[in-house]
Amino acid sequence: MPKETSHRGDELKALGWTAQDVSRYVELWEYRQRWGAMNLEREDRLFLRKAENALPAILSGRAAAKKPTQDKTYYKWLSFHRDAMRSAEAEMSIAEEEQGAWPMMLETELRLLDHYAPVLGLPDTLKAKGLGPLRETLAGQAAELGTIKDYDFEAALNTLKEKEPNRWRHLRDGEGADRRYPVLSADTAVQFRSTALSEIQAFLRGTFPSLAETDKPELQDN
Repeated sequence: MPKETSHRGDELKALGWTAQDVSRYVELWEYRQRWGAMNLEREDRLFLRKAENALPAILSGRAAAKKPTQDKTYYKWLSFHRDAMRSAEAEMSIAEEEQGAWPMMLETELRLLDHYAPVLGLPDTLKAKGLGPLRETLAGQAAELGTIKDYDFEAALNTLKEKEPNRWRHLRDGEGADRRYPVLSADTAVQFRSTALSEIQAFLRGTFPSLAETDKPELQDN
């Protein structure tokens, strides 16, 4: 397993740790690097161990690539949110040919992950956080093109966490305050899907470290 060369406070924050606990972790990590673990108080060593146990293991590119794309945590996380939205749409009284913009975005991203098969190790998933603002921008565009329904973006994951502990985070930031769920007509959906494919594909190819030298052709909208 690769040795850590810097602290991983940002990852703990993404996992929901408080700013105070993240700061304590960073301080203790840096102290240990300089003076050694033996000079830490027992309580501090236990806290540091707890923090590091909460973090995902760092795999080398070759080791991370052994797992099929569909079995990787990030892919499963996207699939979960997409499926939850599709299930909710059945209760929204929308026309058969209409589609929600959010699951369309996630399906587009999943198609791209299937096509490019990035490593989806730590370097890729850290860069993937940048997809959050991009999704919000696309959702804003969709809201101007279609109708708006109400959807609780956090309910499905909260229900899952009650049944089984996991480290998954909510799809959107903001503590669930924005429940606007754009729904598009068939014709508008075609236009939106093309835009989403172009934007998300450019992001993945341009930012994921494991795709920096990909020779795969761009995925076409069909």
